[in-house]
Amino acid sequence: MNAELLLYKDNKFQRNTKSHEVNAGKVSLVLGFGEKNLLINDAIYGQLKEKYPNAQIVTCSTSGEIYDELVYDNTVVVTAIEFENTPLKTAKVNIADFENSTEAGASLMSKLLADDLAYVMIISDGTTVNGSELVKGIESVNHSKVPVTGGLAGDAANFDYTLVGLNEEPQRGKVVAVGFYGSSIQVGHGSMGGWDIFGLERTVTKSVSNKLYEIDHKNALELYKLYLGTYIEQLPGSALLFPLSVKMKETDEPIVRTIISIDNDEQSMTFAGDVPEGSNVRFMKANFDKLIDAANQAASKTFFNKMPASPTLALLISCVGRKVILENRTYEEVEAIQEVFGKETLHTGFYSYGEISPLMEKSKCELLNQTMTITTFNEL
Repeated sequence: MNAELLLYKDNKFQRNTKSHEVNAGKVSLVLGFGEKNLLINDAIYGQLKEKYPNAQIVTCSTSGEIYDELVYDNTVVVTAIEFENTPLKTAKVNIADFENSTEAGASLMSKLLADDLAYVMIISDGTTVNGSELVKGIESVNHSKVPVTGGLAGDAANFDYTLVGLNEEPQRGKVVAVGFYGSSIQVGHGSMGGWDIFGLERTVTKSVSNKLYEIDHKNALELYKLYLGTYIEQLPGSALLFPLSVKMKETDEPIVRTIISIDNDEQSMTFAGDVPEGSNVRFMKANFDKLIDAANQAASKTFFNKMPASPTLALLISCVGRKVILENRTYEEVEAIQEVFGKETLHTGFYSYGEISPLMEKSKCELLNQTMTITTFNEL
């Protein structure tokens, strides 16, 4: 397995000096993560298709790009991967063709199922797809418990619309899956948040899917505004600073949920994933040092299944909320990961509207928010 990293900036591509030597004609997978307008206006897909004619090309819009040890805005980060012994198969769906995201997820995953399926990467639209329902659909047909990781596309902190593409110009409403097959591929995964929980535990008493109306029989939006204080005027962007910890059942690990929009007329809040009635919730707030420490811990969690200390490639998908909070310290969470893997590992990725990963080895995938989620790759 070899991989090279390219950065599209100032109307040209530059190659990362740590890149491996790859045969462009033998590259089987290309990932292009970038700023939405660049993807649209600079014909990025066409350029990648010309450079890597036989590759499966996946593109998505972002809320920031991770390029080895650096974090950029308004660029496109390209990762070209040449596998020795790992066949790939890709699939895509358009959310508009399904009644809900659960059906879309099940249909997408079904296209890839096979006895030797080893891992699935998901890159999804981030605004029209319900991520919780998507992973529920994926897991409904994932009977072999194949590990599934990935993320939801971003649109800076605008929450307007996102783009995803597979072997075509990126579009709205698309969800892409890449299946990796055989016994040669080694995949590790880890995910951590690092947020502080505060306040009393409360119960969701009225919600529909990912729309929240009432907590403890009180208007949830008004209750939330009490906690925001001076940040009220900056809604919905400021809500990224105060996500919710959601515990679906007493036995479940809590999952973080981020607000992506509010409706003052309807008096509702829409989250990046489901907030079911009856679930227990607590408010959360940022702790800079804990966010960075969590990135280091996420990297450490990837070491299972005899993964090497320095994997060939690490895919980093971090939540836009972390980027809003860390601001010019975003590079620190990438550096914290590099401390674990070492400088030989290539890092690629993006800031997202949601992360997809199992919380532990051999568990089902979940939609996560406000985490640093890492997937590592190596080939035997």
